Amino acid sequence: MRIFVGLILMAAMAFAGQPESVPGEYIVTFKNNKSPMTGLTKELAKRINSTVEVISRTARVAHVKTDSKNTPEDIIAKIKKDPNVDIVEPNYIYHASYSFGQKSNDPLMSRLWGLNNSGQPDSNGQAGILGIDINAEKAWTIQTGSKDVIVAVIDTGVNYNNPDLKDNIWTNEAELNGKDGVDDDNNGYVDDIHGWNFADDKSDPMDNHGHGTHCSGTIGAKGNDGKGIVGVNWNTRIMALKFLDASGSGSLDNALKAIDYATQNGAKVLSNSWGGGGFSETLKAAIERSNKAGAVFVAAAGNESNNNDNRPTYPASYDVPNIISVAAIDNKGKLANFSNYGKSLVHVAAPGVNIYSTTLKGYDSWSGTSMATPHVSGVVALMEAQYPEMSNTEIKDWILKTARPLKSLKNKVKTSGLIDAYAALTKEVPAPDMNDPANWQFMPYRLSSEHPYKASTKNTWEISVPNANEISVYFSKFKTEYRFDKVSLYDAEGTLVQEISGNEDESFSEVIKGNYVKVVFESDKSQEQYGFDVTKVAYR
Repeated sequence: MRIFVGLILMAAMAFAGQPESVPGEYIVTFKNNKSPMTGLTKELAKRINSTVEVISRTARVAHVKTDSKNTPEDIIAKIKKDPNVDIVEPNYIYHASYSFGQKSNDPLMSRLWGLNNSGQPDSNGQAGILGIDINAEKAWTIQTGSKDVIVAVIDTGVNYNNPDLKDNIWTNEAELNGKDGVDDDNNGYVDDIHGWNFADDKSDPMDNHGHGTHCSGTIGAKGNDGKGIVGVNWNTRIMALKFLDASGSGSLDNALKAIDYATQNGAKVLSNSWGGGGFSETLKAAIERSNKAGAVFVAAAGNESNNNDNRPTYPASYDVPNIISVAAIDNKGKLANFSNYGKSLVHVAAPGVNIYSTTLKGYDSWSGTSMATPHVSGVVALMEAQYPEMSNTEIKDWILKTARPLKSLKNKVKTSGLIDAYAALTKEVPAPDMNDPANWQFMPYRLSSEHPYKASTKNTWEISVPNANEISVYFSKFKTEYRFDKVSLYDAEGTLVQEISGNEDESFSEVIKGNYVKVVFESDKSQEQYGFDVTKVAYR
């Protein structure tokens, strides 16, 4: 599996269509029996004329390379015939998701609208809106981070010599003070002083692209030191795990190694500004291992303007309890035009447009859900510092519960909100949003399509709520062919209010002015899905 870093447009292209994979390479998970891995890998290598490298003995995962001229389907089928094999997957390709209270005394702080938005223009000249930020300055009156918290940046590496980062880089003291060429701490890696370079299989995780360094600055650029910028954490330890190369390309086998390294070496926050490929059981299993180890896995939702509920992006869309999937907003609080979304699979939003941070040669502004993700990783690290006794899932729950609702995020992310570092640290849950139909009065109402609906269908219904000024229709179940079969809602004047398509279970419609709505359902000539059920109407 290859993983890429690229511009927003490039990443969008790479995410489209069939999942990419490295030709002739596969990831194999062996069954959890008593057969030793050495014998299993040798037998598999001989049987399919390949080379087999063990990725994880404990997880029983191996990386297979073959020059066979057979089709991938034939090779996978042949590997699956081995009775000791549990899972076989292509070595998928991924892509990184970006493009080109107490005040700190860092001179470039004013450029960091994501931490403190006073309405100042971003690097593109767009004026912001006061308070559309993660409330960092107020949060810093409570917590500025701790060296006890290790944040693994799984990316293109980190420029650990950057003046704003060098004091907050994780150092493996056993290797630093040990012998060159010796695995002094017996963790399976030699001279891994600041992390590891899985892309080139060597000890130096220096960034030769810039993406990982940019993400690291948002998480933990040294604060209150009178120079440069400041991260969400003034103090932390950033573990540099490079699995993306200078072109932004990486692979599943190396992603697995990076995640397991972070898990096994004490990282409590795993920051992942990358995605793509197909659904991978082995990648999901690696994230599950991080969950069992008590880490939070923060992941970029992706930059294709897609609904992840309909077209999942991985790893952000896996159903693992420790994952926080992050969308991006601009400095006016609007969902970024490139950002993926999804009211079920995308949890929260964070600043991600024209974000100023550290680079290989200084500082620059980049955009993407890649830039939103480290804001959330930084808040997770603050929570880890403030509440070391909390479990990873408790920290995730508080971050989601305390997200600040924004109208622009309604039905776009699970929380309908922007992360709030201060609210998370103080556990202040926002007051109910009375503009949210979920907080209005309800009238029970039953309306359903056929289950399943037929092709080439058109049905019309009318709903009225006496004396209502505004109404919203609640769909307890909604599943149609995405973008082709749809429900359209019209107000009393015949104006189209909303079109709904895809997977939209347990959702309210847009607000319709007045006491009347016309519901029109249309399907095309192809797929037949469940359809929809309306069970109530909210009104006020």
